Amino acid sequence: MVRMGPDVPLLNEYKQEFFWKRFPQTVLGGPRFKLGYCAPPYVYVNQAVLFLTPWLFGGVSTLLCQLQLLQELHAAMLSGALMFAAAAAVQAVALYAGRRSGAVERLGAPNTLVDEEEVEFTHCVSPETVRFIAPGKIFGLNVVIHTVLAGLLCAFGTWYVLLGRLTALYGSISVSLVVFVLSWVTVCIAEYSLVVNTATETATFQAQDTYEITPLTRPIYIFIFIVVDLTDRFSGPVPELQLASQVLHVLFLFLPLLWALGILPPLDALFLWGMEQVLVFGLGGSPMSSNFRLLLMFGVSAGVAVCNYFIPSTLGVVLFSTATGFLLSLDLSQVGALCNAPKAHCKDYGPRRGRSPPPPLSNTFGWNLGCREVVMYACLLLAALAEAGLLHHFHSSAQSHSLVRGPQAPVSYLLLVLFSLCWLLREIQGAYVCAGLFLNPVYPKGMSSVQTFEQKNRGLFIAAAIRRVLLYLVSPFALIAFLSMDKSLQQLHGVPLSVGFARAFRVAWQSSEDALLQMVVVVIVRLAAGNNRLPGWDSLGTGVQLLLVGLLMDRLTQFLAKLKFTLTVLVTSWTEKKQRRQSAGTLLALNASLCPLLLAVVTLSALLSAPLLPLFTLPIFLVGFPRPQRSWPGPVGTACPCPDSIFYQQMSGSLASALRTAFARGSLGSLAPGSHFLGRFQDRMVWIMILERGYGYCTVNIKGLELQETSCHTVEARRVDEVFEAAFERPERLGLTQGLNLHWANALTPCTALAVRVYSDARNVLSGIIDSHDNLRKLQDDFLKALVWLLLRYCVKKHKGSMWSCDDGAGIGGRKSQSSQQAQQTACNQPPEAIVVESKVSSLRFRQDSSSMTSFGDWSDEDDLFGPQPARRTVALVTAEAQSGHTVLQTGASLPGSVEMDSLFENMALSALQPLQPLGLGIGMPAVDKGHNTEIFKESPGSLHQLTFSCPQSEVFNLPTGWRTAPMLASRLLHLRPLFPEDWFRFALSRFGPVLQSDTSEDMTKALKEDETLKDLHAQVALSCLVSLGAESAFTSPSYIYRLYCGDVPWSEGLEWLSSSKELYQLALRAFRFSFKLLFDQASLGPMESPEEMFSTLEEYERDWYIGLVSEKGWHDSVLQEKPFLFSLGHDLSMGTYTGRVLSLQEQLVQVGRLNGEGVRGQWANLSWELLYATNDDEERYSIQAHPFMLRNLTVQAADPPLGYPIYSSAPLHFPCL
Repeated sequence: MVRMGPDVPLLNEYKQEFFWKRFPQTVLGGPRFKLGYCAPPYVYVNQAVLFLTPWLFGGVSTLLCQLQLLQELHAAMLSGALMFAAAAAVQAVALYAGRRSGAVERLGAPNTLVDEEEVEFTHCVSPETVRFIAPGKIFGLNVVIHTVLAGLLCAFGTWYVLLGRLTALYGSISVSLVVFVLSWVTVCIAEYSLVVNTATETATFQAQDTYEITPLTRPIYIFIFIVVDLTDRFSGPVPELQLASQVLHVLFLFLPLLWALGILPPLDALFLWGMEQVLVFGLGGSPMSSNFRLLLMFGVSAGVAVCNYFIPSTLGVVLFSTATGFLLSLDLSQVGALCNAPKAHCKDYGPRRGRSPPPPLSNTFGWNLGCREVVMYACLLLAALAEAGLLHHFHSSAQSHSLVRGPQAPVSYLLLVLFSLCWLLREIQGAYVCAGLFLNPVYPKGMSSVQTFEQKNRGLFIAAAIRRVLLYLVSPFALIAFLSMDKSLQQLHGVPLSVGFARAFRVAWQSSEDALLQMVVVVIVRLAAGNNRLPGWDSLGTGVQLLLVGLLMDRLTQFLAKLKFTLTVLVTSWTEKKQRRQSAGTLLALNASLCPLLLAVVTLSALLSAPLLPLFTLPIFLVGFPRPQRSWPGPVGTACPCPDSIFYQQMSGSLASALRTAFARGSLGSLAPGSHFLGRFQDRMVWIMILERGYGYCTVNIKGLELQETSCHTVEARRVDEVFEAAFERPERLGLTQGLNLHWANALTPCTALAVRVYSDARNVLSGIIDSHDNLRKLQDDFLKALVWLLLRYCVKKHKGSMWSCDDGAGIGGRKSQSSQQAQQTACNQPPEAIVVESKVSSLRFRQDSSSMTSFGDWSDEDDLFGPQPARRTVALVTAEAQSGHTVLQTGASLPGSVEMDSLFENMALSALQPLQPLGLGIGMPAVDKGHNTEIFKESPGSLHQLTFSCPQSEVFNLPTGWRTAPMLASRLLHLRPLFPEDWFRFALSRFGPVLQSDTSEDMTKALKEDETLKDLHAQVALSCLVSLGAESAFTSPSYIYRLYCGDVPWSEGLEWLSSSKELYQLALRAFRFSFKLLFDQASLGPMESPEEMFSTLEEYERDWYIGLVSEKGWHDSVLQEKPFLFSLGHDLSMGTYTGRVLSLQEQLVQVGRLNGEGVRGQWANLSWELLYATNDDEERYSIQAHPFMLRNLTVQAADPPLGYPIYSSAPLHFPCL
């Protein structure tokens, strides 16, 4: 991305015109009075008539009621019937017009922006006019529902705003008239949106309205107001209801403004947000990681509260609340894993749910719901029930009015001590203390390695263990003891008290830390009151008091976070030169002069638990509509994958174990659902979001951001590095100024460093290595040595019957390491026939489709100016032909100067592709004379003479018969015989010989080494492979080496023979890649000093390395299987250089910091509004530009698709925290 100046337009000219057409339509509920072209007057008149029709019906009914010709109920029924008939007529006309014009299709691609489509009007009731004004409904059921609802809305709306009712409420005819007129504007807006044409709402939650729910949004809100008014009418004289009705009648006038500003949520968001708020603050639960879990948990929790109300015994209530509170606070998703445990260690958090490798510590306590977990949970439940029952039975009746002298007094002071200790022990676990203001003096400094960090952190480990015991074992029992002895349990049979105690007993387990804080606040209030009674407060009961305190603490926390975000946006809009727009001074002056209004907006958003929306991320603040903590409607785990996604997928398992430890220690602070964290390692950015929280577990979502950084991404990544360096790489002794957090205003606050097994990525330019003539001459000898070693190893493995077991892996990389064998418990027997050079498969298909001699009559973009060119004879082409049985294509020379380039990832984003590989030209390829007899160069397998070995054990090292049939003259191989490394062959044979039988004698080994027939056999095969690869003389150039490394072998006389044996071809290609890796290592570390060193190096390559290409599937699989090392050769076409890439799996420190959650929610709310409503998808828009304080670009990336574009996103992962 190219960074642009701060004065880039917020919306380009086209989008500005589009926005100013759409916004009036949203305000009025659907009428399109502003078009981009000239329309006949009847278009506007028809819309105005339809808009005012409900008002006409309601006005007539109101007039008849005022004249006492109709009663109020009959007047409402009349207006409703008239509106029902009008709505049915509109739907019928729209359906008829749709059928009339359904047979005529518009040519060209459909325009997704319907508002910009120019319509040709013929007359006032033509099908085009009708479809423009009233497009009609998609589903027939919605036609019926919306029509009936329109009649009911008009009927109840007439009843709601009758002048008699308004006069009774306000006692003034003039006020009633004003309210009457403006109220009908609101009703007309809702009716038009429901019946005629639905406007695009500024409060958009779903990207698409599949089931036509949006037309119901405005009528439902009106019905909510009407329900309150009807309750006031038909209930007795309740002053609170009358006051609420008066206020709501005034607020009813401002509904169009609230709809236009997007403050009121759509129905789906309202439903999910309401359930989440009731579940958390009313029933003591937690936000859920999915909509289904939220609905299920809400139903069960509400059922528990209802049961509490009907249980007659207070002891029964205490025991029932304790048991259900504990059980509902556990991770119930593990119950399914427990039921399926006999099948195959199914995990709810591992590969099935998270699609990631299982955590290294997945067999530790809490990862699975096994026998030990069930036993521990059962013991905790029995202990809690025994404590609650005994304390309530013996002490609840002896409760004193004074907390100082009653049975609750010791528990109260214990709670104060527990809270102080838990808070202190949690604070010292992080890099900063006191809300991120000061550096933690006891936190380790200068973390050079994982071992050093763990040694320095040993003292904090002990403190974390003490905190864990106090928080998860002592605190819940102390809270239950306090609640069990509370005197308000005697007055339980009331809805508030039943709900309050059901919540209190559950939150003691669900979130012990928050429950401890809430209980401490209640205790402090009681201690401060002393013997004095607080009538309003004491009558609520402890359960309701805890509910109110919890709600107040949450809203206060949100207010402070939103206020910090507001100040950051305001201050940086002026102090950051690259963010300072021409309007910055004006906006700052307006915010300063309207400071009370600004504080009111922040307060309202905190009270509603709604995001604070900075419009275009400017200091223009609006209240976003309330939505669930997850912020997005879709399921967790959607991403925009690319080849780099595997690195995040690999590290997610180890990161899960590291997060589990950090959560248990408290290093990341309070783990409230909705919290966001950012991890940084080398070029990787990990976004972690807390989805769910319970007793002993936490559910998170891990996202990976793109590795190919844009300029905006780089600017913010550099600032992230600076923030982490200031926290973790500081001097031992700190002064007063050095102890302050100089980046406190930043959205990121460093917390801790986690030890995670990740791949360290090192890239080297091979200039001076791959183009050195000395190295190229050495490459031929190393290739023969590697090939001999692989041939002998092939024989040994074949003798043991495990040649192509899972130990060899898929591809060119060889066996997996022992650690990966332990992590990968399932075997994958893959035959050698399935192992091909993947990077040439698409190339073959392309050539067969567009370059064959039988298809050059077709004209396409791939056609050459001078006519079609025949396919080049590469090893991939020959291999595929031999495998598929197709006839051989005609061969010939390519046009000089032409280059063939294909991509393996044809359907992927260009930014995710590896550099294209130069496949060569194939110039001077000899013609194939099909009449020439080649039998003089080779023997058929049936005519080969039987080999006679001098040693009986040599039969083990015999090679397949087909490998001896190379079409080459014996004199030619005899000429190359001096190249064969005889000494190395004997040495490798002496090392492989004892592997077959442990009791092999020295004489037997000597006989193997002296078997000339065996040596000649291996020399023939090795030299034949050398000639087939075109390296008979030497490897001549870097481009030739790169082609061979990629498997793009030029045509040679032995190519068909080599490719016909897939096993031998794979061994030859693997040997060449091994030899190039030997060249790379020897150029960097020095030459091999002995055969033993060469042998051990090849063993290490086979055991611990994957040597291949980044584009191959084997590379992807090796990363996921956590191969210790990976090597790849690449070509940078832009620079004209060859590069070597080495991945090393090691335990590294990943620095993690907490983000301002309200800042993230606010930016995501603006992103949703800007893309879904304003359709501002410009890649260079202002709101996506780099912002070092808000981390605006990274936050946009981390949003769920289609608005964001993380390259990896895990399914909900459940971490144990005990």
